[in-house]
Amino acid sequence: MCEVLKLSRSSFYHWKKRKPSKQSERRAILSAEIFSIYHWSRGRYGSPRIARELEAKGMRASRPLVTRLMRERNLRSIVKKKFKKTTNSSHRYPVAENYLNQNFQVTSSKEVWVSDITYIRTGQGW
Repeated sequence: MCEVLKLSRSSFYHWKKRKPSKQSERRAILSAEIFSIYHWSRGRYGSPRIARELEAKGMRASRPLVTRLMRERNLRSIVKKKFKKTTNSSHRYPVAENYLNQNFQVTSSKEVWVSDITYIRTGQGW
């Protein structure tokens, strides 16, 4: 393998024996803590909130570093969709009369039929 990569054997064994650097040890500790916070938040926390949690625990880490470490472990926060208003109550269309007026007491079957047709898909959309 060393011959194919054009590397001396002594360099390979030197690389294999060396101890991890302080930076790589720190990144491993941060990565484990990020993983812990991520799962504690049930995947809802993104890099800004995780960075604040780390700071509260006394661990210094920038948001970009937290982002990189999260990306390395394939951790992505759950993004809540924005609320979209679908009903327009101030329109100029005729409004049907409310004959039932919330009185659902009936004396026989098929006397009152109730349905909600707010959303009907047509060729022009909803």
